[in-house]
Amino acid sequence: MGAKIKNMILLQGVVVIYTFSGIMSKNASANGDNLVKFLTFFGLEFILLAVYAVLWQQMIKRFELSVAYANRSMAVLWSMLWAVLVFHDKITVKNIIGVLLVTLGTVIINTDLKNTEGEKAGND
Repeated sequence: MGAKIKNMILLQGVVVIYTFSGIMSKNASANGDNLVKFLTFFGLEFILLAVYAVLWQQMIKRFELSVAYANRSMAVLWSMLWAVLVFHDKITVKNIIGVLLVTLGTVIINTDLKNTEGEKAGND
């Protein structure tokens, strides 16, 4: 597997960690009447955000900032996926169109030769 593909997968993994913090936040909110559950989910959210912050710093060393932030927008896709799988939310046509637009924009940024070749050298 090429270093660029590996880095893109790692970047998406970091974004997934970020979206997991949202799951913990929603669970904390849903358990506001149970202090133990609330603190557990809140604590997990805090830990996930701390891990995300450290990993994000590593990612922006590997990518141009514009590319890294464009990929962070994929959190919309991951969040919608978790909403369906974890919380059994319904997806609307507008949700799908929105995620497709975000995904298309991210693909365009990632396949743009100028940005792809502009990755910081020496971190492959």
